[in-house]
Amino acid sequence: MRYIKEISHPAFRIGLYFWNNKYLIKIEAGLYEQTYKISEMDVSSDEEVIRLLDEPFMQRVNERFGQMHADFMDTLQRHEY
Repeated sequence: MRYIKEISHPAFRIGLYFWNNKYLIKIEAGLYEQTYKISEMDVSSDEEVIRLLDEPFMQRVNERFGQMHADFMDTLQRHEY
């Protein structure tokens, strides 16, 4: 996997990678991570991939992190850890 660059964001750590003819966007928040894969055939450049990270998309990413946390806390409580 080839690291391309870190993408600046105030709330998340975002890394852009290239592997197996796909761009990978890794978005991290604390203990959680979301990864999105985009075929190199679907975009023309790194910059086009970065433009996909618009405000509506990032809002949904934030909501998904909240749900991931809630799901994990729920399972921890069920198993009394």
